[in-house]
Amino acid sequence: MSKTITIIKSIYDELIGFKKNDESFSELLDRLMKSQNKKDLLLSLRGSIEFEDKEKLLAEIEKKRWERRN
Repeated sequence: MSKTITIIKSIYDELIGFKKNDESFSELLDRLMKSQNKKDLLLSLRGSIEFEDKEKLLAEIEKKRWERRN
């Protein structure tokens, strides 16, 4: 299943610089996430991602956390 995310152009341009010629953006993001501490990665991306429905996303996160705990 695929998801759509929106990023600002400056971040897109930086990602293009990291992306290998034969690599999809999903593969690039997977590689970047595996290459460093997840907390540091999230902090470096902070403020560069725009969510279409932030409240819905937060509700989904809360639901998943509740399911994991119970």
